[in-house]
Amino acid sequence: MELCSTAVSCMAAFLLLHLGLISSMAQQNEVQTGLVGGEVTLKCTGIPLDSKLSRDEVSWMYYKTLLWRTENNNAWRTSAFPTHRADVKMENKQLRMWDLKLSDAGIYTCKSSSHEVRISLHIFKLTVSLDGHFLQNEVPELILMQNSSSPLPNLKITLFNSNNNKVIPELQSKTHQKYIVNLKKLEATDSGTWLCQVRSDSPLINQNISFVIKVLGFQNPDLERKYATVDSTVILSWHLNSQKIKWKEGFTGQLNWKQQEGANAHELLDFKVTAQGELHETKKSSNFLFEIPERNAEIIIEVKLPKVYFNHSGQYQCQLEYQGRHVQSKIELVVMKVSANPDGPLSRGANMTLTCQVSGPLPPNAYLRWERVNGTNMDVKNSRQHEIKLEVNISAAGLWSCHLIEDNDRKISLHYHVEEAPVWISYVIIGASVAGSLLVFALGCLCIISGISWQRRMVSAMVPVKGAESTGSPNHRRSQISCLGAGQNR
Repeated sequence: MELCSTAVSCMAAFLLLHLGLISSMAQQNEVQTGLVGGEVTLKCTGIPLDSKLSRDEVSWMYYKTLLWRTENNNAWRTSAFPTHRADVKMENKQLRMWDLKLSDAGIYTCKSSSHEVRISLHIFKLTVSLDGHFLQNEVPELILMQNSSSPLPNLKITLFNSNNNKVIPELQSKTHQKYIVNLKKLEATDSGTWLCQVRSDSPLINQNISFVIKVLGFQNPDLERKYATVDSTVILSWHLNSQKIKWKEGFTGQLNWKQQEGANAHELLDFKVTAQGELHETKKSSNFLFEIPERNAEIIIEVKLPKVYFNHSGQYQCQLEYQGRHVQSKIELVVMKVSANPDGPLSRGANMTLTCQVSGPLPPNAYLRWERVNGTNMDVKNSRQHEIKLEVNISAAGLWSCHLIEDNDRKISLHYHVEEAPVWISYVIIGASVAGSLLVFALGCLCIISGISWQRRMVSAMVPVKGAESTGSPNHRRSQISCLGAGQNR
């Protein structure tokens, strides 16, 4: 009897355990995620597709509200079923929803005579400021919102840029429902598809949300420095990335020039880009000598200076405007010139001063250098830091070169050929110098003789002739004349 009782107890325990397993298999709980504006398919997991079950009653409920039901292959929807955003596939009883909203989050139940599947739909919404259209150096703001039937989890957000590099955003504010983060200042190379990875441990969520960022800007550096020599030809170019990102909105811009910081700006040209990507330019300045080169397929703003003058130096700023926002890129044009004093052939034994000058300040890693081609180390002179003018005193003829060196790289060079005066010219110069010295000496002697003659005439004019006749004896007159002569000699 005890054995039988034990066997009955074991059988009862086995039946209870078996029924528990059946119950746990019959009712399943799942977590599924979706995105606002996206699409999701909720499956009746565990319902086989056989002819018998297809005649069973299957229903979809949102919480306790009946949405859809089928019986004997006849389906009908209730008024709560969003017919314009949802549908049920008869062959597998899957509920497909599109154009999702945050309010669609909640518990959906697929129920049949033998199975019941409960799905917790978790909805995310990612919003990018300015509709994803940014100018260079602007900071995007991302807003991530979530909605669910259960308590909202604490999310971990990771971002990857268009180059698949991890980006650490700056968290501005956070609630369980809403996260606001800021990105870094954008560059033109940041255009493309980004990825927002959302994770949670409880419930287990790993949702990837892709979004597009378009950055309109210049592919040039923020501040570009270009060097040119006097009388050379230079082209200043600003490369826009609007074609690469297929910018659909029109924008305008202008190109200004000012000779130095704080000076008045002069507008050289303005331009606009249509929604079809066509560039239209208009020349504004008639006093400044420049040309607009013929455009190629890319959108490039260019000005050509066919002959550079020293006063063409300064800041050339290209500015874009889109919906009241601006972005600009500058090119600093630095011009070099050389001169000599005295200007002409270098005579033997003479000296000459060569001057090399640039139009604007140089960066700390740049300097000027004078050197004689095929010369020695004694013929090399470098400028000090921040010097924009370098002079060198030379006594040797030949080809002298002034180099502008930045980071040990010669950016530009300007040559000055110092000719040596012929020998006969040297002799002529020496002869002229000697002749000039003799002429000066002769003129000096002539001036002395003229002065003495003038002094004698003045003394003679001062002697009273009549008084001398009435003085008496000839001996007295001779003594007077002797005295006068002695005085003149003194």
